[in-house]
Parts: sequence; structure tokens; C-alpha cells
Amino acid sequence: MSDILLTIPEIDQRIAAIRENLRELIEQAAAYSGAADEELASERIAEQEEELERLLKRREELSQQKS
Repeated sequence: MSDILLTIPEIDQRIAAIRENLRELIEQAAAYSGAADEELASERIAEQEEELERLLKRREELSQQKS
């Protein structure tokens, strides 16, 4: 996904969605009982955290450009 053309409000919307996804994934992980389920949940959480970090960094870059 290319976020080069995203605006700060669009990035903020994606950040909010990812934070909600993370909250739901953490709740689901707490309910999982098998090792395979736990591994899948951990992978999904890690992917969402990476995407969140990337978006936060991009948002900061855009904010600095406007200053």
C-alpha cells in the first residue's frame, strides 16, 4: 500500500482503524486456547503494530512538511 498521496486526516482514519483492530485482536488472543491460534494472533498483532508504526511515522513526516 502506498501512503504517499494520503492526507493527514486519511492517515488519522487508518491509525484509528488499526488501533481498533489491535484492540479486537488482543481480545481474541485472550480467548484462544491452541498454540496455532496463539501464533496466528501474535502474527496478526505484529503486522498491525508494524502498519501503525509506519503510518505514525508518515503522519509525522507530513506534519513537519506543513510546518
